[in-house]
Amino acid sequence: MDRRSILAGTAAAAALATPALSQGRIEWRMVTIWPRNLPGPGVAAQRCADRIGQLSGGRLTVRLFAAGEVVPAPGAFDAVAAGTADLYHGVPSFWISKSPGIGFFGSFPFGLTAYERQGWMMHGGGQALYDQTYARFGIKPFIVGDSGPQWMGFFRREIRTADDFRGLRFRTAGLGGEMFRRAGASVVTLPAGEIFSALQSGTIDAAEFVGPFSDLPLGLHQVAKNYYYPGVQEPSSAEEIGINMARWNALPDELKTIVRIAAMSLHEETTTEYDTRHPIALNELVTRHGVTVREVPAPLVQVFANTAADMMAEYRSHPDPQVKAIADSYATYRERAQTYMMQSYGAIFNLRAAAIRRT
Repeated sequence: MDRRSILAGTAAAAALATPALSQGRIEWRMVTIWPRNLPGPGVAAQRCADRIGQLSGGRLTVRLFAAGEVVPAPGAFDAVAAGTADLYHGVPSFWISKSPGIGFFGSFPFGLTAYERQGWMMHGGGQALYDQTYARFGIKPFIVGDSGPQWMGFFRREIRTADDFRGLRFRTAGLGGEMFRRAGASVVTLPAGEIFSALQSGTIDAAEFVGPFSDLPLGLHQVAKNYYYPGVQEPSSAEEIGINMARWNALPDELKTIVRIAAMSLHEETTTEYDTRHPIALNELVTRHGVTVREVPAPLVQVFANTAADMMAEYRSHPDPQVKAIADSYATYRERAQTYMMQSYGAIFNLRAAAIRRT
């Protein structure tokens, strides 16, 4: 790295140190874990920054720094906790080393869908637990979107049995990644910008990121043609912002309300965009790039289900009472929702599929 690069990086870091104030206006600096304008989460991060400024009439603006521009992707949480940055845009699955309880707010294997998780957050006590957990680190969190059910990812070779899965070097993250690790994979967690080169070089054998809409631009299909579903590791995957608690507490109430409203509106817009763009991107992967869509073998799904059940039991008896409270609340909501969702949405999906086949 040359001297000018070092000076530029130092200047950028200094620019993050304190929020800008001008004539009663506040500028926050957002760091993200995404490449700039990556379809899906990268675009959503910029949309979030813009939305807060628009709703506040410019009283609170957000300047976005993409992954690696100032803070490496894995360092976004710590930068905000320390007050080096004002807020980040990322996913809870990146922070489970802080506490496994954090992972539940993003997803859990065989867990809640995007809309069920949002129901748990808004009406089932999840938001209070979310706030309490992140407050330990001096952060105020908000869910701002969800990519919906994820795919298990791109694999260099076909997986026919559970034995084929064991020992694979697999890029993944979060509690789903923990499930894969316990099921025998060698788990590697990499930020989005490093996945392609690792798969291309053979450093990893397989990789999951999100789903077709965000996976297509990463180019993973160029080196791995087997694309597996369902991604039982993440039936949903929440995107979030985390705000430095001191910065949050310093906001007047009306600006706090604006941030809350921005988060809620972004959840709806972002989640429905994923649901709309995923099938379009999947068609392109198959018809233009020769990707083969494969279903995860049933015996391997059973291994994952058994592993996830063991994990849930472990977290529900966790020595950290906060983790236990989160797992209990999440599991209770899932149990309550399961029968009804199968009778309502599940039944409609099955009948709709049958009706479509007749047309």
